[in-house]
Amino acid sequence: MRQMQVETVKLSLARPCKRAQERRNAVSVVRITVEEQGFIGLGECTPAFEYQESAASVCRQLDAVRGAVTRGASRDEIQTLLPPGAARNALDCALWRLNAALHKQTVWQQVGIQPPASLITTETLSIASLENTVAATRDAISRGAQVIKLKLDRSDIVEKIAAVRDAAPRATLMVDATESWAGIDLLSLCHALLPYNIALIEQPLPAGKDQELLRFSHPIPLCADESCRHAGDIPGIRRRYEMINIKLDKCGGLTEALAMVREARLHGLKLMVGCLVGSSLAMEAALPVAAAADYVDLDGPLWLAADSSPYLTYHHGRIWL
Repeated sequence: MRQMQVETVKLSLARPCKRAQERRNAVSVVRITVEEQGFIGLGECTPAFEYQESAASVCRQLDAVRGAVTRGASRDEIQTLLPPGAARNALDCALWRLNAALHKQTVWQQVGIQPPASLITTETLSIASLENTVAATRDAISRGAQVIKLKLDRSDIVEKIAAVRDAAPRATLMVDATESWAGIDLLSLCHALLPYNIALIEQPLPAGKDQELLRFSHPIPLCADESCRHAGDIPGIRRRYEMINIKLDKCGGLTEALAMVREARLHGLKLMVGCLVGSSLAMEAALPVAAAADYVDLDGPLWLAADSSPYLTYHHGRIWL
């Protein structure tokens, strides 16, 4: 019979992270261990305030399915017992790792993908003043960042992008509008941004209120984040966006993430794999999806004062496997 353990861990941040309109110096993650026949599988998730999640609510969800897990529920069964979200992610990833260990394989072998030697990952810059944004850009570039994702609200949009491009002339530059550009003339703004060679703009409008994106041809590719939580959302958003951001904490684990990859390809959408703040344990679970993605945004451990095993190596803008 299986055993399952759940714990909440507080991770200290090396730099303040803005989430849910507040500055945090630490983030709570939930970790799960599933054991069977002496083998273990580990999973980690970061509850998202924007999806009405907390460490307590995630633990309650996991406790509710404890009986099914100990009786040997499969990953497919878990998809029906838990909704998309952080709790299912932690459990799904733990079961992937457990199944791989039981079969003396890696998760890469289970998925059927050959792991690359390394993957280029973005470095995300949080919403900040113009001066602090430029300083953060220069710091990232000094450490070898090759791709910058700039989080923005409605203030000084063009000015901040121009300043970041000036500080990082050779970097790939992405913009995350964090659902904040409602009421802005998006077509005119996109044309104003064309000189700065923006690779994509992520989630310019609030989820469920992005119909305006159907009204014009996008001069810069748009990427859906909050508007696309799981594979079932993809057919409904494919005419509004050119790309989707897959996050394991959002969709509910590696099983659903792989389904999103298949569905996105069916509809001709490009892929980004993203994350919330978390340790290498959480990022490592997303790597099989990252290998299939056009852009990788798995910089969660770079925000931490101390990481957790299995440690990934971040160096010169890459994750070295």
